[in-house]
Amino acid sequence: MAVVEVKNIKGEKVSEIELTDSIFNVPVKKSVLHEIVCMQLAARRSGTASVKNRSDVIGSTKKLFRQKGTGRARRGNAKSPLLRGGGVVFGPHPRSYAFKVPKKVKRLALKMALSAKLQENMIIVIDGFELEQIKTKTVSSVLETLKAEKPLIITAGGNESLMLSSRNIPGVKVLRADGLNVYDILNHKNLILLEPSIKQIEGRLAA
Repeated sequence: MAVVEVKNIKGEKVSEIELTDSIFNVPVKKSVLHEIVCMQLAARRSGTASVKNRSDVIGSTKKLFRQKGTGRARRGNAKSPLLRGGGVVFGPHPRSYAFKVPKKVKRLALKMALSAKLQENMIIVIDGFELEQIKTKTVSSVLETLKAEKPLIITAGGNESLMLSSRNIPGVKVLRADGLNVYDILNHKNLILLEPSIKQIEGRLAA
């Protein structure tokens, strides 16, 4: 098992903690991580793009001019896709871009993302992050002390004071352990784990 230092918000070593190899020491496959990131981003797409087909355009169905004798193209009505203001052929319509991935693959990808962060020494474990009051400057100074760059902070439960204090700091995101996902782990440079959240993560990924 990998042993990681547990620090306090002053950056001082408090204790050590062992991280389970089956979760934090898994061979990383980029193809699996890529598939899960694509799945998450696809699910976020709104899919609201829409066009009007020929039948949706409001206009006269009268033939614009006679078939022969004018020396021009054989025009139908004003709704023709060839004319300005006419319908669109094969244009987009509202749809869902989401696709499903097996649960086992999702779980494996999460383990791989955590393992990648540990291999890169980008995981910081702290014993707690309790704030006496909502203050952005306090959180900013703690992150500077911990030398955390663009961090993702994982809490065991709801820590409203921490969330409110960090929401205006660029690149910082606070997530509960049950909301941990592959995209956010890879999108942030440092992963800050509050010590109680590790048990929740291990319990979630133990299967």
